Amino acid sequence: MVIVGGGFGGLQAARKLARQSVDLTLIDRRNFHLFQPLVYQVATGALSPAEVAYPLRHVFRRNGNVKIVLAEVSDVLLDARKVMLRPVAGERAPAFVAYDTLIVAAGSRYSYFGHDRWQHDAENPKTLEGALSIRRRILEAFEAAELEPDAQQRASWLAFVIVGAGPTGVEMAGQIAEIARDLRADFRSVDSSSARILLIEAGDRVLAAFPPSLSAKTLRSLSRLGVTTMLDRTVAGLDDRSVTLARANGPSERIAARTVIWAAGVVASDLAGVLAERAELSVDRAGRVEVLEDLSLPGHPEVLVIGDMIRVRWPDGTSTALPGLAPVAMQQGRHAARSVRRQLRGRSLRPFRYRDEGNLATLGRTSAVAEIKNIRLSGLFAWVTWLTVHLLYLIGFENRVLVLIRWAFSFIAHGRGARLITGNLEPTTVDTGSDSLPVAWPRPDSRREHAA
Repeated sequence: MVIVGGGFGGLQAARKLARQSVDLTLIDRRNFHLFQPLVYQVATGALSPAEVAYPLRHVFRRNGNVKIVLAEVSDVLLDARKVMLRPVAGERAPAFVAYDTLIVAAGSRYSYFGHDRWQHDAENPKTLEGALSIRRRILEAFEAAELEPDAQQRASWLAFVIVGAGPTGVEMAGQIAEIARDLRADFRSVDSSSARILLIEAGDRVLAAFPPSLSAKTLRSLSRLGVTTMLDRTVAGLDDRSVTLARANGPSERIAARTVIWAAGVVASDLAGVLAERAELSVDRAGRVEVLEDLSLPGHPEVLVIGDMIRVRWPDGTSTALPGLAPVAMQQGRHAARSVRRQLRGRSLRPFRYRDEGNLATLGRTSAVAEIKNIRLSGLFAWVTWLTVHLLYLIGFENRVLVLIRWAFSFIAHGRGARLITGNLEPTTVDTGSDSLPVAWPRPDSRREHAA
């Protein structure tokens, strides 16, 4: 057995199959499972990286039949039944791993809609590295605003633009609004609560996957937090100092902003295209490969593909791209494990049946929206539901305890213990408009002048 990807789907399949009489190899280019629904809280300093990540080797430390391989899959030779590998981070890796049965759960990545160069100026919270980069940018923006004497430039440092009003974008906007309020007492020359948080959405409402009534409540909640939502707008241009927005029936608009966060559409992992090419199939606009109703690759029942990288073709000829949510991937991972067990017993595969477990999104402290089994919730009760569900899904008892303590502290004391600027701190050149003009500090408030 070979499983590619240690995300929600791959990990679920691996944990179910680890107890079977199989030799299992789990391949991932990271040595940890990342709990992506909480990565945005790493980006905003609410949680530390280790609290949303769990080492894969530790998960399977008691399963002697499970081998972890730190590598990246470069190709899949379907006829030869080999997964070709290349090393990551300078580590050695075998050239290939042979398989009898293969489960591919390589996930997805954010799409910049043909403008990949924007990624340099608009980081996304899909990975742990991206979250840490966003955290640094947000905190450095407040620090730069504290030292900036020019009001116009200060306003650009205090402008935060989030592109995409899905759950991640909405949650990120709410968290940044709370950061701005929480930091008011930390700065002397700037009022952090005056920050502008702009949420950009190409559609006509936020949280498009939720019912319209919950979208409307979300909009009101964001407004109370100080978030400005700009609907029916697309990004036409982007650099390190501004964002240009376009409207269908109106002029373009340029917004001076030093911090832009990308939380828009996603595309499937490149491995979906590799599988499609090898199996002589096509991919859709989001790069997803079409699989049969039992999640097997057409013509290759020994290959199961799950998660964000697939469309499911049903017997009536229609196909569906299921929501890119953790519960969907987990259901598919469990189904894939059951399919392998059926194959081991010489039985045929069964169709995958998706059970809609609902949608959740938090909007800030004590506020959230939820749709669970056609029950619509908002406010405090939805927030408690959100907390409970995320704690249950989090991998590792220690991480659950640490996250619960961190949330409790943040709720009571409005604290953010992971508010650290890390990385390569290189000297920064400040443009003052003159080669000889020194940077002027803002004059302190007279109430803060030394009595002496």
